[in-house]
Amino acid sequence: MNSFENLNLSTQLYNAIDELGFDSPTPIQSEACPVVLSGKDVVGIAQTGTGKTFAYLLPILKDLKFSKQINPRVLVLVPTRELVLQVVEQVELLTTYINLRVLGVYGGTNINTQKQSVTHGTDILVATPGRLYDLALSGVLQLKGIKKLVIDEVDIMLDLGFRHQLTNIFELLPERRQNIMFSATMTEEVDALIDDFFTAPAKISIAVSGTPLDNIAQQCYPAPNFYTKVNLLSQLLKNKEEYNKVLVFVSSKKNADSLFEALETDFGSETCVIHSNKSQNYRIRSIREFDEGKNRILVTTDVMARGLDLEQISHVINFDTPNYPENYMHRIGRTGRAEQQGKSILFYTEKEADAKEAIETLMNYKIPMIGFPEEVEISKQLTPDERPKEAGVKYIRNPNIDSGGGAFHEKKEKNLKTNQGGSYLRKAKKHKRPKTRGDKNFNKGKHKK
Repeated sequence: MNSFENLNLSTQLYNAIDELGFDSPTPIQSEACPVVLSGKDVVGIAQTGTGKTFAYLLPILKDLKFSKQINPRVLVLVPTRELVLQVVEQVELLTTYINLRVLGVYGGTNINTQKQSVTHGTDILVATPGRLYDLALSGVLQLKGIKKLVIDEVDIMLDLGFRHQLTNIFELLPERRQNIMFSATMTEEVDALIDDFFTAPAKISIAVSGTPLDNIAQQCYPAPNFYTKVNLLSQLLKNKEEYNKVLVFVSSKKNADSLFEALETDFGSETCVIHSNKSQNYRIRSIREFDEGKNRILVTTDVMARGLDLEQISHVINFDTPNYPENYMHRIGRTGRAEQQGKSILFYTEKEADAKEAIETLMNYKIPMIGFPEEVEISKQLTPDERPKEAGVKYIRNPNIDSGGGAFHEKKEKNLKTNQGGSYLRKAKKHKRPKTRGDKNFNKGKHKK
C-alpha cells in the first residue's frame, strides 16, 4: 500500500500531514523522498500540480534539527514572488509541530525591511534569485552555512534569463552541499546547468504519468525545413471548422516570433503568441482571447505553456520536434481532456528524426506518417540556423583594393622600409627567437594587411 508511513518521516511531520488531510503520497513524492534523504544530488522532472514541493520539503524537514544560528541552512530558489509566498506557506503548514523558522524574500518590495528580517535569523530561506543576490552583496545575508540548495521551477527561471544570477549565487555557496532541482520540462539550458553544477545526480521523471494516449490521435509529417513547415501549417489551418482551437508548440522564442509573423500574413488577428519576452499583460490578453475563442491559433514555447489550463483544444501541433521526449508528452496532453478525442500532429525535419524516434521509444508507439500534401509548396528559403556552414572559409581580399587596405592611405616610399637591425642581426636571422605578437622588432614598421 502506498502510504506516507513508507517514507520514514518524523512523528511531527505525520501529525502535520494528517491535519492537512493527505492520505497517500503522489508518485513524485514516493520516488523523490528516499533519494533526497540519501543526500545525493537530485533532478526531478514532474508537471506542476503533482506535489513536487512536498517531495523536497518532507525529507528536508525530517533532517533539519533545531538550531539558534542566524544564517540559513536551506536555500529554496523560485522564479516569482507568488511562488516564494506559496512555498513559505507550505513550509509553515508542515512545521506546525516543528520549531523551525522560514523566511521569504523577493523583489518589488522594500529591501531594507527584508534586511531586518534576515538579521533576526532563519533556518529555511525561500527567495527569487535577484533579491537573494542583492541581499548577499549587501553583506547582511551569509550563504556559507547552506547545506541544501533547492532550485524549483528551474526551466521557467532559465527562460526568464536568470542563468547569470544563478551562476553568481553558486559562487557564494559552499562547495559541499546537496543540490535538489525540480522542473516540469527539460531544455538544453537545464541540461547545461546540471552538467556544470551537479555531481552525478539521481534523475526522477514522472513526466509521462496520466497522459491520455488512448484518446489522442497522433500523426506526423516529414518536412525539409522551417518555411516548408510554415506552408504546411498554413494549409492545415485553412480548414477553420476542423482546426478551431489550435495550440502550436515551437522550440524557442526566436522561432515563436518567426512563425507568428509568417502566420499573421494569412490569418491576421486569429493568431496570438506567448513567450517570456512578451509583457505580462500581453501574455494574459493573448491567453484570454485564445481561451474565449477570439483567437483560434496560439503559438507558444514549452515553458510558457506550462501554466495554461485550457479546455476544448482541437489540435496540438508540434511545429518543432522537442529534444526531450517527456516534453512531447506534456504537449499532447493539452488535447483530449475530459475523455474527449484529441488530435496531435508532429512536424519533423531530417535533423529532428532522431528526436522523433526517441519519442516513439518512450511511448512504445510508432506515430503514423501522413503523406506530404501535393498542394503545399516546398520552400527553398532557409533560416540562418539551417544554412550550411562551410568549414575553413577565410576572408579573401578584394584584388581591386591595394595592399594598404581600403581604409588606409597609401604609405610613402620611405615608410615602406622595414627595420632590419645591424648587419650582425641580418647574418643571424635564421637563428633568431620565434616571432610573437609581442615582438616589437617583428611588428615594427608593418602595416595592416
